[in-house]
Amino acid sequence: QVQLVESGGGLVQAGGSLRLSCAASGRTFSTYAMGWFRQAPGKEREFVAHIYWNGGSTYYADSVKGRFTISRDNAKNTVYLEMNSLKSEDTAVYYCAWRPISSVSYDYWGQGTQVTVSS
Repeated sequence: QVQLVESGGGLVQAGGSLRLSCAASGRTFSTYAMGWFRQAPGKEREFVAHIYWNGGSTYYADSVKGRFTISRDNAKNTVYLEMNSLKSEDTAVYYCAWRPISSVSYDYWGQGTQVTVSS
């Protein structure tokens, strides 16, 4: 079992910045990757970014590339999402996700944190 606790969401004006955090606990020794996804009202959940735990390679959705940065702190089992130049279309519930070495998918999800960007 892995527990994920997100924090850092809130209300920000367009052009502003926010930093999300996600702390993992439990069987984190088997972490393969952690990622961020988001779901806007009336839309399906979509991929935002992920980072591989060994090596730190990162991947981003085209819609956030150049504005968002994902990073990790292995010692704290925490992943971050630095969001800059926020746009109204970034408004969504952001979810942290955890993928173990043994899986091809994200098996555990956080409860979500609301990000609202006002224009």
